[in-house]
Amino acid sequence: MREPGKTRARAASASPVLKPYVQEDGSLGNCPIRGVLDRIGDKWSTLLILTLAERPHRFGELRRAISDISQRMLTQTLRELQSDGLISRKVHPTTPPSVEYALTPLGRSLLEPLSHLIRWADDNHQSIRAARSKFEDETT
Repeated sequence: MREPGKTRARAASASPVLKPYVQEDGSLGNCPIRGVLDRIGDKWSTLLILTLAERPHRFGELRRAISDISQRMLTQTLRELQSDGLISRKVHPTTPPSVEYALTPLGRSLLEPLSHLIRWADDNHQSIRAARSKFEDETT
């Protein structure tokens, strides 16, 4: 049997933002925001959202803009972003059909918080590289 005080101690140590999602056992196992954070934390999703912030793009344009993404990963990520309501997909009746992707209002609402994260990453990437290098030196 679990000691009642331990659950409260774990929950009390959670970030105030996460506190509402802490389970009785102190875990964040069923936290509904995890899926959202997984999606927007994915490098391809972030790059696609930033690329689409400029204007709508066709599939080929996105592929050229993010040259190191595979066609399969681009397709998968676009579908996931579309299923989350962050982007829209419009098929133009041309021969061959052209498909255009654009941010939805929900996707646009992500740009401001994402810009803060990008600014933080830009300000701190050198420190992170140095820490990684130091860690690598200490562990090898």
